[in-house]
Amino acid sequence: MKTDDLIKMLGTQVEPVDPRTTVRTISFAAAIGGLVALGVMLVLFGVRTDLSATRALVYCLVKVAFALAITIPAFLYLTRVARPGGERKTSLALMVAPFVGIMLFAAISLVFAPSSHWHEMIVGDQWLECLLSIPIIAIVPFAAVIFALRQMAPTDLVRTGALGGLFAGAISAIGYALHCTDDSLPFVALWYGGTVVFCTLAGALLGPKLLRW
Repeated sequence: MKTDDLIKMLGTQVEPVDPRTTVRTISFAAAIGGLVALGVMLVLFGVRTDLSATRALVYCLVKVAFALAITIPAFLYLTRVARPGGERKTSLALMVAPFVGIMLFAAISLVFAPSSHWHEMIVGDQWLECLLSIPIIAIVPFAAVIFALRQMAPTDLVRTGALGGLFAGAISAIGYALHCTDDSLPFVALWYGGTVVFCTLAGALLGPKLLRW
């Protein structure tokens, strides 16, 4: 068989891939990974006991909202980069916006607080636990998302891995927010934002290895 004939044969009866399949696959993986991560968090740490107080509930919701502002666009972009050429439809601006926003609010809160309170606002009591817990809990949703992406055909493996790490880190941060009692905005900006960025960088490094065809 000649090469031209082979190419012609391979090009016939080719059906387009339903994009909804990609969304369903990644959604299922993200849901499973997120539920397992939440379960691990509840078993290891439990939910904070003061959520009946209005102040504690409001700050917990702020932390969850910050993580959700990362999770939602990261998920949408994951469904795009899972297909060849999808990386051209992603924008870093939307990914950076939540981090810029929380840092801006953190800076404002420090300006209006006495300098003697800055150390407590930035470091808090649970900085080390936060630094370790969010990346560790993120391993499960990251593995689930990577498994789903391996069924697809991403071409930009660094960006895809980074988005997988970003998504997993944000999902983990949502779960950890239900336990963490350090509520200051500078703490959230540094330790929540910093650990999610760490997960993103780890995903970028692991992506080419784990997603290679």
